[in-house]
Parts: sequence; C-alpha cells; structure tokens
Amino acid sequence: MPNMDTGNSDVSRAEQLKNLANEAFKAHKYTQAIDLYTQAIELNDQNAVYWANRSFAHTKLEEYGSAIQDASKAIDVDPEYSKGYYRRGAAYLAMGKFKEAFKDFQQVKKLCPNDPDAAKKLKECEKAVKKIRFEEAIAVPESIRHSVADSIDYRAVGLSPSSSSVPTQAAIVAVTAAFVAVMVMVGTTLATMLAGIVVTVLMVLGACWWGGCNDSDVLSKSRKLELEVEPEYSGARIEGDVITLDFVKKMMDDFKNQKCIHKRYAYQIVLQMREMLKALPSLVDIKISDNNRFTVCGDVHGQFYDLLNIFELNGLPSEENPYLFNGDFVDRGSFSLEVILTLFAFKCMAPSAIYLARGNHESKSMNKIYGFEGEVRSKLSETFVELFTEVFCCLPLAHVLNGKVFVVHGGLFSVDGVKLSDIKAIDRFCEPPEEGLMCEILWSDPQPIPGRGPSKRGVGLSFGGDVTERFLQDNNLDLVVRSHEVKDEGYEIEHDGKLITVFSAPNYCDQMGNKGAFIRFEAPDMKPNIVTFSAVVSSFYYSVIQFAKSYMCSFVFKFEYFRLVLQKIAASP
Repeated sequence: MPNMDTGNSDVSRAEQLKNLANEAFKAHKYTQAIDLYTQAIELNDQNAVYWANRSFAHTKLEEYGSAIQDASKAIDVDPEYSKGYYRRGAAYLAMGKFKEAFKDFQQVKKLCPNDPDAAKKLKECEKAVKKIRFEEAIAVPESIRHSVADSIDYRAVGLSPSSSSVPTQAAIVAVTAAFVAVMVMVGTTLATMLAGIVVTVLMVLGACWWGGCNDSDVLSKSRKLELEVEPEYSGARIEGDVITLDFVKKMMDDFKNQKCIHKRYAYQIVLQMREMLKALPSLVDIKISDNNRFTVCGDVHGQFYDLLNIFELNGLPSEENPYLFNGDFVDRGSFSLEVILTLFAFKCMAPSAIYLARGNHESKSMNKIYGFEGEVRSKLSETFVELFTEVFCCLPLAHVLNGKVFVVHGGLFSVDGVKLSDIKAIDRFCEPPEEGLMCEILWSDPQPIPGRGPSKRGVGLSFGGDVTERFLQDNNLDLVVRSHEVKDEGYEIEHDGKLITVFSAPNYCDQMGNKGAFIRFEAPDMKPNIVTFSAVVSSFYYSVIQFAKSYMCSFVFKFEYFRLVLQKIAASP
C-alpha cells in the first residue's frame, strides 16, 4: 500500500511539473521548460507526452539531436502516439533530413488521417525529396563545374530585366537534363535505360560546353544586356572600383528604408569580397595595438535593424574601431541579404576594419531550408544564390586575437592535441562536411560536465571544461570565444571563465525574448568587456512587412515562418 501511494504521488507530482513546464514554454522560457519536463520524466518516464513536449522545447532551442532522441523515446513508450512521430519529423525537417521526416509524417498521417498540418508537412517533405532527386539528376560533375564568379564582370552588369543570362547551349543542356530527371523519377524500366544513355551523352556535351563555350560571346553578351545602371536609379552608387564609407552609409540608409541596391553594385561587392577572402588562411591572426580596442559580435541571423543598433551603440567599423563578426550572418531573419551586403561592403572598404568568420549557416544546405536562398532569389537573382554559395566557402574558420583569444563559431574538437597549425591547414573551400575538424569548428557546443558527449544538435559534439583547458594549454591561449547558441542575456561565461558564448541577435526569431551582446577587448591585457542590448522594437514588424512584400522564402521556411508568427500569438506545447 505505501508503494502504491508513493507511485500515485509521483504521477501526480509529475503532472504538476508538466503543467509548470507548459507555462514556461508558453512564456518562451524553453531552457526552464526542459528542466521541468526532465523532472517530470524522472518521476514518470512512461508518459509519452512528457518526452514529446521536451522534444518540442529542444526544437525551439535548435537542439535537433536531443529533440529526435526525446521524440523517439515517446514513440518507444507509446507507438500509437502521433505527436512523437510529428516532433521527430519536425526535427528531421529542420536538419534537412527530408527522407527521414517523410517517413515520420507518413506515420502521423496514418494515425491521424484528418490532421491538416500533418498532411501539409508530408506534402512539403515529398516535394523536397523529389527536388533533391531532380537536382542530383541534373547536377554537373565537380570535375567539370566552373565557378559562376568567373563568368561575371561586374563592370558589365545592370539593365534589361527581360533578358536571359542563360546561354542557349546551357538551356539545351538544362532542358534535356530535366527531361531525363523526370523519367528517372517515373521509375519505369524504359526510362531508366534512356536516362543512362542520355546522361552519358549530356556529360560529354556538358564537358564540351563548359570547356569550350564558357568564354563565347553568348555569355558575355547576355551579361552585357544587364550592364548600365538606369538613369532613374536613385540608390547608392559606387564610383569606379573603390567602395567608400559614403557609399556604405547611403546603402545602409536605403536598406533601412526598404530600398534595394542595384545588381551592378551588389555584384561588385560580392565579387570583390570573394577575391579578398580567397587570399586569407583558414585561421587568421589579428594583431591589436596597445590601447586599441577590438569588438567581437556573435550571430546576427538577418536582423538588419539590430545590426544597425550595434553600430549605433559601438560605432561603425573602421581601422580605429575594428570588428569580428563570428558567423551566422544569414538565415532566420528577413533581412539577411541586407546584413551580408553591409558586412561585405565594410570589408571591401577597409579590410582591417572588419573580419568575418564562417558559421554553420553559411552553407548551401542551411540556406536552402532557413530562408537565405529564397530571399536572394527574390531580391536579386538565381545567379546570386550560386555566387553567395561560392563566397561562403571562402570565409575563414577561426581567428586568434593577439595570440591569446581563440574565436570560432561553434567550438572545439573530438580529439585532443589539435594545434592552431592544424586549423590553418584545413582546406575550407567546400561545403561543410558531416565530421572532422571543420564540422566541429562550425557545430560543436560546450557542456557543463567534463569530457565529451553527443551533440544535442545531432551534428558535431559537446565538450567539457577539461577539453577547453587542454586546448588552451596546448596552444598557449587564454580564452575561447564562440557563438552559435542563443543565450538569455546575450552571453554566457562557462568552463571556469575560459569560454564565453556571445550571441548578437536579440529576441531571436522575434519570439525568444533574449538580449544580444558583443565583447570589447582592449590591448594589451585583452580582458573581455561584455556589452548587452535589447532588440529594436521595429524589427518584427518590418520583417512581417518585408516577408509579405517579397514572398521571399523557400517552401520549408515559408511554412515554418508563418507557424512561428502564429506561435508568437499563442504558443502551446
């Protein structure tokens, strides 16, 4: 009898904790919600709802690996619980694992055939899987692929919107390849046979075209049709090859007022940036003179008006007031293009005024899911999508300030003994791999316990204070500064003061309610001085207006964005 009473008491207390967790979730206090769901699970681990709710809270913090684990546990507890499959499918979808997500939403649809949300998600996944197969079928082999940047002369870009920038030869190849891809997706035996024959022929023709036709007049003429800036254009202008502070100020003012920059100048900024980044090593050493200061910012995520606020609080980038932006400039926010062009323009204006590191969101797969690709396609063109993909692969991976402060987007490594020379030796000119030093630099997170553990994101790893301490000792460093994680106060000091997380996107996704922060260092002591700030009020309203105005986002992001807006009104686990 006492045991039964204790069991009933545990179940009752667990339900109370779940209700408290739900309230924390509604208040966007997701970390607190996770703690409360965890306490409920410790009292009653046979309730699938607790696991699924904690999975949802992990998803809100972008901890997709943990979300998948919890959702899988909910399914183990109750295989008929549809929300378990739904939560896991949503986490897979956020990671770009469309095939896995498709299977889970199929199960949701089976369990809840009248659920319109599940049907919509299933359709989105089905489209994504078909699109991936299509892109794979028409993809040009890496060995014969040419850089899109090599086909662009920014001194000859600008006018006729009705003209095509695609050469006839390319159009023929693309249409034929598309036909083959459709036959492959049909899956008939005849289609497969034809596909094999035609793809072989296309590879030969494609190689000939890329090798011999790329320099033809067809391409150059089509680019020249976009040449001159229209007389009626009233936006920011670059005179000659030099990007000036006056131009950058005018461009930022235009962006602030919802005006676009002319494609000719956008090309110039991005192409000049590409050449500059290609010449840099994967790890950049920065020297700061005595009595001079240096500012490190974390994720900005397309929050242009908050970027302007940083400059208002801390001054514009200059040789006397240099910045390092530590990755994740784009995605999530509605003004990613404005953010990246502003940062690139400052870098072109004065290379030592601003430094840029690659984040996990400076990658093709993330841009496809979280909005940047769709935004660029809408505001500029498909060519710019390819161009930004190339330029992001040129961004350095890490920086060292005065030989003492190691700055990286994600974190440290799965093995000890990694030296700065090993990071400099990374061949970074590629999409991020799923393992290895480059992956871990972009994706890893600190953990409060010693040692190493699995990543809560499903990519990279978690590392403890002892790992941080050994890395610093091995490389004669004092401090690790990283970003990558939203923090309530905009920053967090961990690992006995040896590691600082800085996050510069306040009220992240227009719902998290967090502050933003940046860190000032002053030579020679290089002690961190952390400044926090709140979100500018107008950013959410501007982003909604801009979203409706430009219809900018990829199909997954569109659905997710509106879902987030609705949850801003009434969130419920």
